Amino acid sequence: MKKICNINDSWIFTFSKDDSKTVVNLPHTWNYDDGQDGDGKYYRCEKGACSYEKQLDDLDLADGDQVYLEFKGVNASAKVFVNANLAGEHDGGYSTFRVNITPFLQKENIITVEVENTKNDKVYPQFADFTFYGGIYRDVNLIQVGPNHFDLDYFGCNPIKIEPTIGDKDTDGKLKVTTWVTGEGDVSIAILDAEGNTVCTLANGEETTIANVHRWDGTKDPYMYKAVATLTVNGEAVDEVSAKFGFRSFSIDRNTGFYLNGRSYPLHGVSRHQDRPGMARTGSTTFYGGNAITKAEHDEDMEMIKEIGANTIRLAHYQHADYFYDLCDEAGMVVWAEVPYISKHMNTGDDNIKHQLKELIIQQFNHPSIMFWGISNEITMKKTDNKHMLQVHHEMNDLAHELDPSRMTTLACFAMCMWRNKVARITDVVSWNLYLGWYVPGKWLNRGWMAMYRFLDHKHCIGMSEYGAEGMINLHKEKVKRMDNTEKYQAKYHEYMLEFFAKHPFFWSTHVWNMFDFAADGRNQGGDPGMNHKGLVTFDRKIKKDAFYLYQSYWTDPAETKVLHLCGKRYENREKGKTEITVYTNQGPVDIYNNGKLVATPKAKYKSGKVFICKIEIDKSKDNEIVAKSKSDASLTDSMIIHPVDKYDESYSTKSLGNSASWEK
Repeated sequence: MKKICNINDSWIFTFSKDDSKTVVNLPHTWNYDDGQDGDGKYYRCEKGACSYEKQLDDLDLADGDQVYLEFKGVNASAKVFVNANLAGEHDGGYSTFRVNITPFLQKENIITVEVENTKNDKVYPQFADFTFYGGIYRDVNLIQVGPNHFDLDYFGCNPIKIEPTIGDKDTDGKLKVTTWVTGEGDVSIAILDAEGNTVCTLANGEETTIANVHRWDGTKDPYMYKAVATLTVNGEAVDEVSAKFGFRSFSIDRNTGFYLNGRSYPLHGVSRHQDRPGMARTGSTTFYGGNAITKAEHDEDMEMIKEIGANTIRLAHYQHADYFYDLCDEAGMVVWAEVPYISKHMNTGDDNIKHQLKELIIQQFNHPSIMFWGISNEITMKKTDNKHMLQVHHEMNDLAHELDPSRMTTLACFAMCMWRNKVARITDVVSWNLYLGWYVPGKWLNRGWMAMYRFLDHKHCIGMSEYGAEGMINLHKEKVKRMDNTEKYQAKYHEYMLEFFAKHPFFWSTHVWNMFDFAADGRNQGGDPGMNHKGLVTFDRKIKKDAFYLYQSYWTDPAETKVLHLCGKRYENREKGKTEITVYTNQGPVDIYNNGKLVATPKAKYKSGKVFICKIEIDKSKDNEIVAKSKSDASLTDSMIIHPVDKYDESYSTKSLGNSASWEK
């Protein structure tokens, strides 16, 4: 049977920038620090590839055994050497790839992986608003199989393809399971329910019907089955593969949005980047960070996304970790998965981006959470050969449908693309990255912009793939304005957008940009360079900004999650006089107290009844303890302290962010 051994530990890393050598454990990146400092000059192998080296002892192989190295993510180009022999190479920083190293093995073996994230004109992405961390930043596994085994050479995928289909009103589901085999043998496939009971068995490539199917039904009931394929030779099992899957139907109406299993299911959620600040490993002096993260960080991200009440995630702008797609399945998230065909079309990158699309779809095909394949993002941002770019888009769209006719294609259009651009007419559905009210004055323009698109295009369903505003936890003012980077303006912007979406149910999806702050080394905003601060949560995941609780108030079930959040806790020093108090809640009206005295019972700002705002007088002589209490549940409260000052000094809010945990109140 197949043997899989993780070999993350003890690689000798040679940093080509200074030829230094360090023993590191994977995941690892050399850009966890300089890729986040904001000077735009993080190291991209200007002096040649960096390398990782590891010794493999005798593997004790039987006749005909095959040995593969499996890389779950290496950014961006890799060459794999075994005992100085080139065994394989790969271009593309976000997908799994495998290399058969059997022909080069000896009794003792040296594995060398040369890695570079060098600027070039053939491997996507090359231009985008995020850091391209170099390194082996996901797991590496050693796989040993016999001469007859499930294929390990087919685009790095789990070699089992599961095709479940079911109509909106059907009780029975149809199922086809196909595997790929190297060598010979007989394949039998067992279908198990979530409790591990065998539902049915079938042969390789056979179609069958399962009666009374239990559907995968979003966040409320993400039920999954499991297919287990066994390869036998002369009655002996020699290999096994498995994957979970789910039965679900979905559709989109141009006027009423997304439908899951035949019922209206409005998609509201977030976009996600995976990176983190540099972090020390437990019990070690070595560091990781950037895109080099572990299951613990993926788990933490998913828990926060569930906590905010999202039911969809746009996994931008590249293929994410296999493990995170598993988490999406288990949480019932509807997923938009995409490739890094972003911001700038390259006339010499066609083969690479098509290969990356094949890897994405073939590797992630079985996930019930994925319902949309994204083929590009803001590709019109840079002036390019439009004719060639459009041709590639059509080819990408056709390729996605050829590989997977069961899902829809989409793309994210740059705001300045405008309504009549041909890029917005290619995929099944389309979404727009609009920052009207942030980069462009006038939040109200969102209404006019979307109305014009729907007037000019009577075919396509429309979504909002990005919208947001910078919100920094150390910047505060009483009177805020667009582009001031304050936490308060970010929250005000999102208040407007949530009400806008509530009045316009035609969106097939809306995705906040972004769930978490992330590194963009070319940025320098608000005194904290190297960051995009549009996240609802800080880069280190320590602080949920005020806007987080706004969304939680709108998106969660008030019977299951009681939300009451008093905004502005980090705005501690305020000028004497009147100050604005804002409360986000899903529990109805609130009372506001100052130092124990009832001072206001504000009315809801919007019909939704989630936002309550009032002005109160600051006590000039002492600290003010502000308490918000729910009128429906006296035990539901939140509080903060305001220090009165004669004159507000912006130096109060420009101290370094540092570790945001120090700002938690």
